[in-house]
Amino acid sequence: MYTDSERCVRAVRSKDARFDGWFFTAVLTTRIYCRPSCPAVPPKAENMTFYPSAAACQQAGFRACKRCRPDTSPGSPEWNARADTVARAMRLIQDGVVDREGVPGLAGRLGYSARQIERQLLAELGAGPLALARAQRAQTARVLIETTALPMAEVAFAAGFASIRAFNDTVREVFALAPSELRTRASRTSPASRASRTSRISGVVAAAGASGVTGGTRARDTRAPEHSAVPGAISLRLPFRTPLNPDNLFGHLVATAVPGVEEWRDGAYRRTLSLPYGHGIVALSPRPDHIACRLSLTDPRDLTLAISSCRRMLDLDADPVAVDEQLRTDPLLAPLVDKAPGRRVPRTVDAAEFAVRAVLGQQVSTAAARTHAARLVTAHGVPVDDPEGGLTHLFPAPEALAGLDPEALALPRTRRTTLITLIAALADGSLRLGTDSDWEQARERLIALPGFGPWTVSAIAMRALGDPDAFLPTDLGVRRAAERLGLPSTPGALTKRAAAWRPWRAYAVQYLWATDDHAINRLPV
Repeated sequence: MYTDSERCVRAVRSKDARFDGWFFTAVLTTRIYCRPSCPAVPPKAENMTFYPSAAACQQAGFRACKRCRPDTSPGSPEWNARADTVARAMRLIQDGVVDREGVPGLAGRLGYSARQIERQLLAELGAGPLALARAQRAQTARVLIETTALPMAEVAFAAGFASIRAFNDTVREVFALAPSELRTRASRTSPASRASRTSRISGVVAAAGASGVTGGTRARDTRAPEHSAVPGAISLRLPFRTPLNPDNLFGHLVATAVPGVEEWRDGAYRRTLSLPYGHGIVALSPRPDHIACRLSLTDPRDLTLAISSCRRMLDLDADPVAVDEQLRTDPLLAPLVDKAPGRRVPRTVDAAEFAVRAVLGQQVSTAAARTHAARLVTAHGVPVDDPEGGLTHLFPAPEALAGLDPEALALPRTRRTTLITLIAALADGSLRLGTDSDWEQARERLIALPGFGPWTVSAIAMRALGDPDAFLPTDLGVRRAAERLGLPSTPGALTKRAAAWRPWRAYAVQYLWATDDHAINRLPV
């Protein structure tokens, strides 16, 4: 979009927050860059130039506006809707892969050379992987500076910087303030932060969502009062593009929660997280204009990945206006969209975990699937301490399940074979599920496994891989809803009708499921 200057100028003049993250406005006279919805008086058109990413602005010598904080804008929603190399690279960069493995590690995961990845990212985003990762490190540092009392040296290394000097230079260059000045400014701006150190920021890293779009409904405020800050915890806000309907989003996660790994407590969905440097516990609570997020991490270097995983699980980078506009073109779906717009696809923090749980849930009730998963967790999961609640374990990694005795599973023999085969493929790397997965390739490898039919493969594609167009025409709930609405109820005919819903069929599934009276559609109380 940034190449259409006339359209960008109109968006800036209208201060339309729907375009936050789609492009960035750089002001030639002041050498600052802004998000389209910046509340400042718009500059003259001849003084504006446009870039596709915050990293490209920084690389061109522009600093972030202190008023609208464009560095906290989301990445383009395109990264959710696409599965090409650039989109996969962006998701990996958001997960901190460049910081942990370098550009060669990023390229290796994608099956390209480092030079090819550099060329593709420069062509589309105006910045290479190092510049994109640097921009993300800067924002992660800002989160830690403003929301914790960590010493600056610890902040630097937790954010992914290799040295204190690189940390200081980058923060000064990007924000035009020294790290200590950023902390002082945050403390003065928000008096409550002096006591509780809670976050006042409106977004986090390149994966953050837009900080409020006019129009539509907002998430219903069902909260208990804000939690007090927990020693060592990081509290922040995860913004989203409105509207957002939290009912099916949190309802689904809680109704299918694995005991010991997930729970609903005090108005928050809580779960354990397996992370590269340790583990964590996250509490997520829906608010009218953001998701309240509190993270307790054993190692702050995992902050970037923890945040991006939570955003992905809650589908916070989606563009609900574009999705709902497309689905409203079907006259039978339009009333469902109008009744409760902004439904998201409940996803997962761990694709391998979801695949295992999908197999455990084949042809059984939700309660039975939870029981099967809880047994695996108790027997093979890593124990964790949770002073605030009832979480006890991390979900076991495929490597921990590789030696699983099939006879110990209270499952039909064919499903035991399916589960053991899946675990072996995940453990030896022949099946890769994650942000770097090629969706079509992953589907092909899943369908080749014994016991994997279209429903299981599509469910994994929708909730684990993040494919917004995954569709479940054989799902009983989808077929019942189709019949009630007067849509075709046979899989073939429904698939043909659903072609008009592309590329958002996964969201259509959420609206169809919502017609049923089931716990997955109700926000817990």
